[in-house]
Amino acid sequence: MSTDSCDNDDNDLELPGPEDAISTGAAADSADSDERLKGLPRLLRYAKLVIDGADHIEERLIAEVDELCPQLPFNLAWATGRSLEAALALADELDRLAAARNEPVLRTLADSVRLVSLPTPCTNEYFELHRRVGKALVQALDLGVGHADEQLCSDLEGFTYGWAALPACTHVLPKMVSAAASADRLGYRMAEHRIVAAKAALRREYREQEDRKRKQEQASEDLAEAVQQQPTAIAETIPDRQLVVARLSAQEMKSQKLKDIIGPLKNVISTALPLVQTPILHDARNALLFEFPYAVDVIDFALADLVGRTTAKLRPLLLLGDAGGGKSRFARRLGEVCGLHVWRTDASRSDGAVFGGTDRRWYSAEPCHPFLAIAQGKTANVLVLLDELEKAATRSDYGRLWDCMLGFLEPETNCRYPDPALQTNLDLSQVSYIATANSLDPLPSPIRDRFRIVTFPKPTANHLDALLPAVIADLAKERGLDQSWVLPLNGVEREAVAKHWPGGSVRRLRRIVEAILRERDVRATRN
Repeated sequence: MSTDSCDNDDNDLELPGPEDAISTGAAADSADSDERLKGLPRLLRYAKLVIDGADHIEERLIAEVDELCPQLPFNLAWATGRSLEAALALADELDRLAAARNEPVLRTLADSVRLVSLPTPCTNEYFELHRRVGKALVQALDLGVGHADEQLCSDLEGFTYGWAALPACTHVLPKMVSAAASADRLGYRMAEHRIVAAKAALRREYREQEDRKRKQEQASEDLAEAVQQQPTAIAETIPDRQLVVARLSAQEMKSQKLKDIIGPLKNVISTALPLVQTPILHDARNALLFEFPYAVDVIDFALADLVGRTTAKLRPLLLLGDAGGGKSRFARRLGEVCGLHVWRTDASRSDGAVFGGTDRRWYSAEPCHPFLAIAQGKTANVLVLLDELEKAATRSDYGRLWDCMLGFLEPETNCRYPDPALQTNLDLSQVSYIATANSLDPLPSPIRDRFRIVTFPKPTANHLDALLPAVIADLAKERGLDQSWVLPLNGVEREAVAKHWPGGSVRRLRRIVEAILRERDVRATRN
């Protein structure tokens, strides 16, 4: 067999053709018995067969040797007598052939023969051979298990270090079994205490989770009972298009624990808050088109959610697009045009513990952000803008923002959100959520499933004339000026903008126009 047909020390053999009788029965390749073994170095495959107590291990190895070195007398002698001397002679011959033919695969066969043949060491007679196999196992383990599952890696690691420990443990090992069987038994014993400790840690964690779950369930039951006992006068007198978001009894309002938390929130607790009515959609569309003429499809997609509604409420919407296209500004202006108070959260600097509220037990206790937005806007239907959602922290020390958001996005849970600071259920069913992201890749699938995703375009050079009036009006507003005081760009100024802005980032366009207006002011001062 040529060098090209051999594996490179670690790869599987090609399967023999159907006419080759040696490919059947006990002569099958050592990886055929388990799909997980494919791709493992040969020495580790045979180690795994020993661990699993597979049948006909020696026959498999004899077949592989015969496939690579047909009719080798040393192999025939081992197949016939199965003595240790014959096995070691075969291994030495395979080493010699590996050097003579420059076929490293034969060296792996030699080490595999020693692996399945060497006895448990009781003297120094085979010390160098045990050491050689141990070194080969460590090298194979280091290079060849990157793709394997954790259980397989654990088994092979235990076997490898069990083999390495054989010479030091001869006094506790049976003398009449193979070194491979002893290595498997010894490797398991070496990790026994770590396994027990890991199981104990898992049991403790499970008990703690169950305790927390029981406490939360009990708290929910107590809260539900308290709510049922409260007077229903508030519910009976709520007018149309209003909503009570948070309910607390007079006794709870006087609680010392809640005093600092509810101080600035008194006006929105146990009070019917107004719901902003849906705007005239034609006017809202024209206002958005004036500022975002390049995003017609996105505007229509977003406003379609308000058709037929009496109060403004948008289903969760995620604006996807490159940086600089105006996604965040569009989300804010959409809320403002609809008459909604907008609360912006920078997702890259937020986590679940902050957004979802902090428990009353902490000195920094604070209600969830949607309720703070309601308190700030004094309306029950506000808009929460989650900017750069894909950049939210992935560490779970304080709870991931993505996981926390699930309770706010689901209609089944947002109408009775258990706020950890107020320790009462909040009705956040009328809060709208809009998120922006440059990429969907980091976002987990549960978040993607709960948002309607729409791609937000970037403007082209063809949109320049349509964008300039809105940009100038916005810059005038930032300066505290009426738009009528800022003249449109003249021809030269317009050409300067066109030369430096080929399309793309609206943020860059604003900077260019701002620079031109600033230069215009400087010239006016000089004259």
